[in-house]
Amino acid sequence: MTLNRFCYLLLILAASGSMFTSHPFVMWCLLANVLTLVIYGADKMAARRAWRRVPESTLLVFGVVGGWPGAIVGQQLFHHKTQKQPFKTYFIISILLSVSAMAAVYWLFPLSFS
Repeated sequence: MTLNRFCYLLLILAASGSMFTSHPFVMWCLLANVLTLVIYGADKMAARRAWRRVPESTLLVFGVVGGWPGAIVGQQLFHHKTQKQPFKTYFIISILLSVSAMAAVYWLFPLSFS
């Protein structure tokens, strides 16, 4: 199994597991952010050791699904993906998409978050 597939498997397991908690949205946000932070760290380690890397698209997907705060922490903590201009632009767009989607879901289904 490649690192990229393993990342997506973890994301699916986190989504599935968070549905069985009393506060699934809160648990999802926590798991998505922790996973995103770990994946940024793993990608930085892979970059240093010339191993197979996590694709930028995977890093962006983890940000879009709610892990963008963890991604920001990972970028600052590991000094990773902070200077890559195309990635920075796509990352900002992914944050805007994520926040817009969360706002739309909250606006359409306000009782599901309480």
